[in-house]
Amino acid sequence: MKKTLYHFLLLFSTTVFILSCDDHNHDVDPEEEEKEYKYLRILVSDETDNTLSLIKPYDGTVSDHTAKFANSALYVTESGRFAGIVHRDNNLTETFDTGFENHGDHVDVKGTPKFGAMVGESESPTHFKSKRGELMTFNDGDATLSVGNESDIHTVGIKMKTINVGLIKHHGAMATFSNGNYAITEKDNSISGSLPERVKVIDSNGQTVHASTLATAGIHGNATDGTYAIFGSSSGILVVQSNGDQKLIDHPEDFGTAWFGTILETATPGEFVGYTSAKGAYLIDVVANTVKPILENTEIMQCKVSYNASKIGILLYSGEFKLFDLSTLSLVKEGGIIAATETASTQKPQMVLAEKFVYVTQPESGEVIQILLSNLSNKASFKVGDSPYGIAIIGHESSADH
Repeated sequence: MKKTLYHFLLLFSTTVFILSCDDHNHDVDPEEEEKEYKYLRILVSDETDNTLSLIKPYDGTVSDHTAKFANSALYVTESGRFAGIVHRDNNLTETFDTGFENHGDHVDVKGTPKFGAMVGESESPTHFKSKRGELMTFNDGDATLSVGNESDIHTVGIKMKTINVGLIKHHGAMATFSNGNYAITEKDNSISGSLPERVKVIDSNGQTVHASTLATAGIHGNATDGTYAIFGSSSGILVVQSNGDQKLIDHPEDFGTAWFGTILETATPGEFVGYTSAKGAYLIDVVANTVKPILENTEIMQCKVSYNASKIGILLYSGEFKLFDLSTLSLVKEGGIIAATETASTQKPQMVLAEKFVYVTQPESGEVIQILLSNLSNKASFKVGDSPYGIAIIGHESSADH
């Protein structure tokens, strides 16, 4: 009797296991795999109109929202919930809320998409960053910083705080360290023009914590992982640590006068992407002091790290797209996705890269093209303003509800 009962229980548990495994295997709907995540959005500004288009790729809908001005640059905040809308020529920074709050295993909806109450009023806000729950702009008009907290975005009447470091006006940049201090460019007029030559570390009150120890022949472009802040420089790649240590990493030997004017963050601490139109895209390891080529090509129109910072997408003027895995530097996918663009075009297509799709603006047709990364011939289009200008991914790569 005991033996018969044992065999019955064994058969029952095995059957349940098989059925549960079979159910699990059918949890993923193939059609869902070819759809964007439910809580991801694409925000698009227009060159001539102050309408912001909010695309919901999951169901193909587009809603319009009215910004203060046209021709705005768009950025996502660290949490993914908010966007920073920078009107450089109008001395204003706005905020926008998706209403999505990420809780790791699911996303809560906290309201409808809308503008935040907090704004930044500053002279020529140009460089935007978001770390440690803060939004920050470097203001070219007077070399100050404007700082606000994500938690204050819906506080009526609040404005981003100004940090005046007493710097000479210049086209600068900043980076946030995990310890709460900032790396900020400074100009000493050792070279002509608007570019800065040095970087120092300050606290949240603008007081110098670590003075600059290295001078360069011009700085543009930066990124940070919280411990290292790196800056593109014609003298080499400038690396500034949170403890104040500074060093220069040499460019590859064949660079000549070329240098990285754009630096992008990756998901790996200590690793960054450097891009220059004169040579191509490279992986910079600031610990190993190495610079490895990802794609050496002088016909790159757009170079963007994916929303989850694990891959890099490169769009050539020919319309060809190349996708690389940043952990291996291997080519994952390539193929033509849009028509060729003249290098002299004043309004070029702009690109952003998500986990499943790449999105590209089409200024002439007033559309955004969505291309499935697993099958580059699978495309969809969304009608936005007549002259799409800025584009950003906001929200979360998740379809999980509460």
